[in-house]
Amino acid sequence: MRSIAELPHPDCKITIFSMNQKFIIKIEQGSLEQTYKISEMDVTDGVNGVFQLIDETFINQALSHFKSMMASFKETCNRHEF
Repeated sequence: MRSIAELPHPDCKITIFSMNQKFIIKIEQGSLEQTYKISEMDVTDGVNGVFQLIDETFINQALSHFKSMMASFKETCNRHEF
């Protein structure tokens, strides 16, 4: 897997990778991460097409998912007295 681009954002780290004819969008916030895989054949204009997919609506939804993920993780830690 090779890193081909980073998209600056104040609330998360966004990296685009290329591997096995797929673009991988990796979004990180703290110890959590989300990944999205897209076939290179499904994207026109290469990595620029991936940049178009990563709009503010998508980023805001990803940030919302991070909140849910963290809440789930805290709940499981509390159940197991971590």
